[in-house]
Amino acid sequence: MRPSESRVYLERPGPRRERDFLDGCHRSRALHRGVVTAGATPADYRNYLALAARPSQQSFFVVAADSRELAGVVNILDVTREAAPAGRLAYFAFVPHAGSGLMREGVSQVIDVAFHELGLVRLRADIQATNRRSCAFAERLGFRRHGGSRVLLKISSRWREHESWLLLRADWRARGPQELAARA
Repeated sequence: MRPSESRVYLERPGPRRERDFLDGCHRSRALHRGVVTAGATPADYRNYLALAARPSQQSFFVVAADSRELAGVVNILDVTREAAPAGRLAYFAFVPHAGSGLMREGVSQVIDVAFHELGLVRLRADIQATNRRSCAFAERLGFRRHGGSRVLLKISSRWREHESWLLLRADWRARGPQELAARA
């Protein structure tokens, strides 16, 4: 999963990346506080690997091509293969790569995988309304706020209200992933 012109490539999570993942989570605690629950211990990482192995989840590390450091994580959760195959996109960056554009490239690659390889027709991203940076990121990728749709998700032991954002495969194709990714 390594496009030659990209600054990142995707890697499936595995045991050999445990230390890199936990170090990234540790460095990024302030960035993630109240927004995402990331692992802190080897047991947390083993639990993440178990979740990533479920048929209803597709998980990816975004890896900086030049340094091979983990830039972030992208998960497609709740994958359904029913009449309208869909999933829920979740992502977070690691310090010092947040804001560098690497996640834009990585999330775009994961969206391509979702729509082309997995055959999904829609992706939903649930984002806390107060997380303006992530809302703007999703919007630049082509996601649109789904009306007044709100969901509650537990983050750091607290229930937090999230807005639902949607991206349809037809919209991704019509606007072109390269155009959308360049805007992100």
